[in-house]
Amino acid sequence: MATNRQQIGFKLMAEGFPPKDIVEQAVAAEEAGFDFVEVSDHYHPWLYSQQHSGFAFSMLAAIAARTERIGLATGVTCPIMRYHPAVVAQMAATTGVLSDGRFTLGVGAGERLNEHVVGAGWPSVSVRHEMLTEALEIIRLLFTGGYHSYSGNYFDLDDARVFDLPEVPPRIVVASGGEESARLAAGLGDGLFATEPREELVEAYEQAGGVGPRYAEVPLAYSADPTAAAEAAHRTARFGVTGWKVQAELPNPINFEAATAHVRVDDMREAFGCGPDVERHAEVASRYIEAGFDHLVLMNAGPPDEMDAFFTHVRTTLRPRLEELAAG
Repeated sequence: MATNRQQIGFKLMAEGFPPKDIVEQAVAAEEAGFDFVEVSDHYHPWLYSQQHSGFAFSMLAAIAARTERIGLATGVTCPIMRYHPAVVAQMAATTGVLSDGRFTLGVGAGERLNEHVVGAGWPSVSVRHEMLTEALEIIRLLFTGGYHSYSGNYFDLDDARVFDLPEVPPRIVVASGGEESARLAAGLGDGLFATEPREELVEAYEQAGGVGPRYAEVPLAYSADPTAAAEAAHRTARFGVTGWKVQAELPNPINFEAATAHVRVDDMREAFGCGPDVERHAEVASRYIEAGFDHLVLMNAGPPDEMDAFFTHVRTTLRPRLEELAAG
């Protein structure tokens, strides 16, 4: 099904680490041979146990200065509330320039957790998709160079121009939690982004004419001790088992603490690839490969002091196994 070469990325969890650590992880990911890194663009962390949420585009600028080859991406930026789409176009273009064209703009309709902070309320999902459509139209306009104006139901643009553009506009990858947004990704994006191994999302994207890369986050928790891996994932990543509809609607970390109060460590073992076993990690990743995703973003929710061991594990053992799976 896939038309692009299988690529392996690393998820930079900006909610779980200080900004300087995120930059160092990106440098280590390049050294470990990852094809790209993807950083979350949040205002709040999901859980109190995370305690961080640095500004994504500042970290990306620092990463661009410290790396030479690795691709950079947001996973994902919401261009409809916290940011006006004209500002997103400028941020993305500057990041593209600083990284010599290595930047991919991942966008989505957002989560209430991050967007309610500006006091504009939280629209229904159908309205958010309409807003996202207008936002992408504005960003596309500004990526073409020159001055542009736009008048929509939700956004206006008044004689605006982004002066510093990379030679090639950043690729735009659109997050999808359902078939409607997958079709939107095909019409206005250059690729698809998802967090669940749902083949119907890829099918809807392709049936609507989408031919670009398909990104998906793969939940792993590396540790030499499988129990330590599962417990670490439970501390900082249990929000991930609530599902996208819950993740999009709750406003603050305290709500996610309540929503995950009954999540067990055993639930994390079921959802994540916990421990050092390459075959268990490959089993989790294969769900995404089989669904048609060709850009796998490996998320490591294991103990932070074993992150270097995780990078070694990917370089020496896991990546070769994933390439075998992708080759069929």
